[in-house]
Amino acid sequence: MKKHNYSAGPCILPKEVFEQAAAAVIEYNNSGLSILEMSHRSKDIVAVMEEAQQLSLELLGLQNKGYSALFLQGGASLQFLMVAYNLLKNKGAYLNTGTWASNAIKEAKNIGQVEVVASSKENGFRNIPTGYQIPVDADYFHCTSNNTIYGTQMKSFPKTSIPLVCDMSSDIFSRSLDFSKFDLIYAGAQKNMGPAGTTLIIVKDEILGKTGKTIPSILDYKVHIEKESMFNTPSVYAVYVSLLTLRWLKNIGGIPAIEKINNQKAALIYGEIDRNSLFEGYADKADRSNMNATFTLKSTAHQETFDALWKKAGIVGLNGHRSVGGYRASMYNALPLESVQVLVDTMQELEKTV
Repeated sequence: MKKHNYSAGPCILPKEVFEQAAAAVIEYNNSGLSILEMSHRSKDIVAVMEEAQQLSLELLGLQNKGYSALFLQGGASLQFLMVAYNLLKNKGAYLNTGTWASNAIKEAKNIGQVEVVASSKENGFRNIPTGYQIPVDADYFHCTSNNTIYGTQMKSFPKTSIPLVCDMSSDIFSRSLDFSKFDLIYAGAQKNMGPAGTTLIIVKDEILGKTGKTIPSILDYKVHIEKESMFNTPSVYAVYVSLLTLRWLKNIGGIPAIEKINNQKAALIYGEIDRNSLFEGYADKADRSNMNATFTLKSTAHQETFDALWKKAGIVGLNGHRSVGGYRASMYNALPLESVQVLVDTMQELEKTV
């Protein structure tokens, strides 16, 4: 039986993507070779990389607007360092909304001065701070759009005269935004695009090369742009599966189409969390994430029964992060609305049982 996968990452992917990816492992494009054994310099693989980069920009509405798309390695964690290496000359401004934002701040401090403009740490990262001021003398402002652990999401982004940098690892391609407002976006593939092993970076070319510092080649965006994401051997298979997912997204109507479905999924689960007398949400309602719904049982006396019910229903990956506890329903793009209904039905069954 196919499971209802609520894992926070690696993510659920469309069935057709799994099928095409599996076939390519046996033989890719009538080449007589598995995609796993093909040279990254071969015509077929260069075409994969080029299409993945082009399609990323197309879906975000950033084609021919002075942006480059890269597929690199090291996950978002390496981007915490690369952002600072490439942009931090005097000071970086950061918004702290959770664990990954905190890690980005930590890494940037190894490169230069960091100013944390606001933090929701004292509130257990249950909300997105408001009313903060972004220093105009900073080299860039960094934020995290969605927080998988705590289940919060930025619903709007500040206007700023300095470059706007965003870690969109867990909600990239999930909702319509004016992506031209961002100067640099990065996202690990394993939430909404593909398997772990590659990271998408979208960067406005004009913001690079201004720190006056010597940047190690492997960490230099300009080097990777010049080499078209082939400075070192790329994670070919992870990029290929990401390309398949991007094609799937385009074919169903792009970001506007998936946003509609994501809104329906979020409304369904949060409606039940608020209605059901046995559960309560973790994040503040105004800042709830459409990707990661975090919630707890009001009484731990019901935990054993609920755990047995959702496992019997074929649900996996529902346990909350150890930092928060409780439950976390990660509803990435490929999770069908039907899976959310199964979870809601299970929550209602618990209410009837106890």
